[in-house]
Amino acid sequence: MLTRRALITRGSAAGAGVVFLWPRPAEAEAEAAKPVLATTKSIPVGGGKIVQGKYVITQPRKGVYKCFSAKCTHQGCTVASVSRGTINCPCHGSKFSASTGAVVNGPAKKPLAGKKIKVSKGKIRLA
Repeated sequence: MLTRRALITRGSAAGAGVVFLWPRPAEAEAEAAKPVLATTKSIPVGGGKIVQGKYVITQPRKGVYKCFSAKCTHQGCTVASVSRGTINCPCHGSKFSASTGAVVNGPAKKPLAGKKIKVSKGKIRLA
């Protein structure tokens, strides 16, 4: 037979487990609602990927992901590729660092705009 004290103690312990089953806080839900831009597996080390014609996501070093605007700062063309450590614009030959977005080769004079991202569970989202 359970004593009143044992029943209360067991009930409290069971109730504590239920707390973890409540819905996630609004902040976590909002983050999960942001669309996935890419998976980490789809971004090669030393390379990158153009996403939705708006973003370029790179992985300059294993496990380090960067995101920039895919709009070239020279005349607004969309960059087309990432290779050999640079993000490349097909219109006039501008090249940008895949690590920092800085201009490596003109005619562009301004770096690509950086975008904040969040990498979680193999998924890359805007922060």
